[in-house]
Amino acid sequence: MNRRAGNRADLDKRPQDVASMFDDVAERYDITNDVLSFGQTVRWRKRLVDALAVKAGEQVLDLAAGTGTSTVPFQRAGATAVACDFSMGMLQVGKRRHPELTFVAGDGMDLPFADDSFDAVTISFGLRNIADVSVALREMLRVATPGGRLAVMEFSDPTFAPFNVIYNEYLMRALPPVARAVSSNPEAYVYLAESIRAWPDQDHLAAIIAEAGWSRVRYRNLTGGVVAIHHAYKPGGTN
Repeated sequence: MNRRAGNRADLDKRPQDVASMFDDVAERYDITNDVLSFGQTVRWRKRLVDALAVKAGEQVLDLAAGTGTSTVPFQRAGATAVACDFSMGMLQVGKRRHPELTFVAGDGMDLPFADDSFDAVTISFGLRNIADVSVALREMLRVATPGGRLAVMEFSDPTFAPFNVIYNEYLMRALPPVARAVSSNPEAYVYLAESIRAWPDQDHLAAIIAEAGWSRVRYRNLTGGVVAIHHAYKPGGTN
């Protein structure tokens, strides 16, 4: 069987299936995302860097970093940024494209880092793919320094109801055909659409983050709520 013809995960998000699916799309992942987002990904990443207020010399963990495209802006801001992902295919592509970055293989539910290691922890469009979101958020809390910051960028619910209807139609009807034209594994983007629709809205995700132990949770909508950045702090420290 040719696994690349249609390997995809299901909404139960078995880690091996998710990792295998991302292995399959690694080579064309970034360009596919740019096409499907209508070129918005660069702007979204800039807003994420702004939300974390990264300072020169800080240690930043970028979880579910894929090929490292989301990690590069933190490095350019002067931080020491670590790109962590559990897809070996993504890491291999990332190391080739961004040799200046540090790549580490790691599972979001069992991070290979010591307690209190990072001034800031971030995850872009990856929390949705982890089997147990609460466990992952507690792991991110563990490796953050006291007072350390969290930023979660994820697809969310558009705030304007008529646009929300159009957006969901795009996800289920238009996204798969577009993915077939540009992706190495279009079936993975059927899962993408399904996982976005099943994902909690902004307020529910804020509650999940708070329940995991993060404090001062707030969020900012981007592109009318298509994407939201949730920001929080680890208790302690001086922030």
